[in-house]
Amino acid sequence: MNAMTRIVRLVLVAAFALSGLGAQAAVDIPRPQLPAPAPAKPDPIKPVDAKKCYSCHDNVEEWHTEGRHATVNCAHCHDAETHLKTAKSNKMGDRPGTNKDHRACAACHVEQYNTFVQTNLESHARVEKANYKSRSPLFDKLMEGYGFTKEHNEPRSHAFMLVDQWAVDRAFGGRMQFKDWTYINKAELAANGAWNVIVDKEPSTSEQKPFMRQVATAVNPVCMNCKTQDHILDWAYMGDKHPAAKWDRTSKPVEFARGVNHPLNCYMCHDPHSAGPRVVRDALIQAVVDRKEGTYPQDKEKSEKTKMTKVTFQRADKDFRAIGLLSRPDSNLMCAQCHVEYNCGPGFDCAEKGKEYYVKMDDPRTNLFTWTNVFGYKEKMVGQYKFKDFKHASTGALLPKIQHPEMETYWGSRHERAGVECKDCHMPKQRAANGKVTTSHQQMSPRYRLKEACLTCHKEWTEDDARYHMEAIQNYIRGKMTKAEFWLAQFIDWIIKAKEAGVPAAVLDKAYDLQYDANLYWEWWTAENSDGFHNPDDARESLTRSIDASQAGIKLLKDELAKSRQASR
Repeated sequence: MNAMTRIVRLVLVAAFALSGLGAQAAVDIPRPQLPAPAPAKPDPIKPVDAKKCYSCHDNVEEWHTEGRHATVNCAHCHDAETHLKTAKSNKMGDRPGTNKDHRACAACHVEQYNTFVQTNLESHARVEKANYKSRSPLFDKLMEGYGFTKEHNEPRSHAFMLVDQWAVDRAFGGRMQFKDWTYINKAELAANGAWNVIVDKEPSTSEQKPFMRQVATAVNPVCMNCKTQDHILDWAYMGDKHPAAKWDRTSKPVEFARGVNHPLNCYMCHDPHSAGPRVVRDALIQAVVDRKEGTYPQDKEKSEKTKMTKVTFQRADKDFRAIGLLSRPDSNLMCAQCHVEYNCGPGFDCAEKGKEYYVKMDDPRTNLFTWTNVFGYKEKMVGQYKFKDFKHASTGALLPKIQHPEMETYWGSRHERAGVECKDCHMPKQRAANGKVTTSHQQMSPRYRLKEACLTCHKEWTEDDARYHMEAIQNYIRGKMTKAEFWLAQFIDWIIKAKEAGVPAAVLDKAYDLQYDANLYWEWWTAENSDGFHNPDDARESLTRSIDASQAGIKLLKDELAKSRQASR
């Protein structure tokens, strides 16, 4: 049976399972409408002798036989029968097909699947951060010259994470678009295949270039690692070049995109053989294990409680890829595969002042987790790795570009110290109609599930109380974000004036360093998606540092310009 037939059969198995288990659907979340199954039942799975698989895959034997998936035959996810016929001792033979579709898991985990493919219609769709109603109205001025200024949106649910990255104006030059606007809320279709809802409007070429006005081509294979792991068997550790790797950091983004299809595969967090907790994001494994920084670098005791073990797989007689097995379930670490500050693109080597140069995707720093909070970022990224992200188009300063640092922001917060994990607020437990309790996989803001997310601990509160407290924190921090933006925008204007007036290079260098600080301590919070709720104390400290840096820079330049005017009289 070929790979395509296997996928079709597994899809139909999932469809039958879902259509027959309606009684298990969650009470508060309607079951999605799946496409009608074929009129005839698919062929039943033909199990293989797992011991024959274990003869080569000995590490898999340990995980499989001792894990919760011990009764799941290899043929459920792999074209194992064909592989066994061609495999010889110490030879791989024909590589088995592997089903990476969520519906392979949905045949059993129906409640989790049903929640994952739901659209939260209460949330806002495609909200540009750089507008006056969102969190960063001056973003374009402050980040001028960076691709995110073409479109920088607030996130939607995980079912859309791949298609939203493709269709955004900053990614593929406008070539990737939703088939039409009616596909914008089809979570199930997007989850089961990005190409169900996306069309490549320039299929005859894989060249990355603008095809529309006001777009950018800022996507690359490393940044797509957080959106999908369809490529997990074809990507070497850290995206390095490898004789057995189909893809690497320098691969053409369009060709890479054409080779993947599913967002947030189940096996990114759940080992498919044992069902145990794990991570697969290589830069996280490198930070925690290779660099020995631990799962909680600011808390040695907590790092000892949750340990990560790196397991390496070989291909072509060389180390190929790796996974990180967790000693206990920890949703913070699972979510930190993506919700973290990491470098995923080219930038500038700044090891020697005045001799900065541009580095491309072949540089290992283009796949890097700094694994530190906002206050340690500059020392690590600039001091240790000698890297800055981009040059501001108007001032010429080399600046940082922060991604979504939820994990590092959460470290040391009141909730984190109390043992609250990501899943407790964003994936709370829910009871199905048959009484079964499962974890919701419709990851969303707790503001949409206040009872399950907040009142579980804050039992003295009503939902209105919880909402009021949440909004009080976020409104306060948004105020500080607005003030930081105002002063940084003023500072940029003064740098431009100073350059036009010909102030000495040494003074400009001081101004550039202050612009770096002001940018870092502000932008961390427009990239982080809780508006300060994850750690309001750190948010206030950081944003006020940004304001101080901008005001210090303005004073520096005002004084220098006044001195120049005095000298010219």
